Amino acid sequence: MSVEPVTTRDHEARTRVHLQLTKTEIEEISEMLLYEELSRARIRDLEEGVRAQRARGSARAVRRWSRVARWAAQRAERYQNQS
Repeated sequence: MSVEPVTTRDHEARTRVHLQLTKTEIEEISEMLLYEELSRARIRDLEEGVRAQRARGSARAVRRWSRVARWAAQRAERYQNQS
């Protein structure tokens, strides 16, 4: 059994997969990346809209519970005065 010396260059030449992309493949990849970026932008816009909607809903809930608390306080005061 004999062993042949293998240089780094020989090893890389045997194992490396040469990727030569054609112009069409590069355009397809670029288009795919563009669509991915557009979908990320849409997701960010939707998330921003949801955050804004939650903030408005939270403010609305605060106003509603403030009204309920005011009504309850007035009612309690009215019943205390009757007793």
